[in-house]
Amino acid sequence: MPTYTVKRRVDAYVDYVALVSASHPKEAAEIAAQRDADIDWKPDGSCEFEARIFIALDENGFEIEETEVRDF
Repeated sequence: MPTYTVKRRVDAYVDYVALVSASHPKEAAEIAAQRDADIDWKPDGSCEFEARIFIALDENGFEIEETEVRDF
């Protein structure tokens, strides 16, 4: 029986935090949004959801679109 490489992709997000000087919290969030690329963000955890996708990869490591199976 042949063997295939299958990727499992889990819906998730990663949180980052940074210190931002501002007069009030809303201003801090606005400054962060405007200067996102200039801020020294530190990872602060991640969260995975139940939504998952399984998809086979070809010999070059590319996804074979028609093999996708969703588990939502």
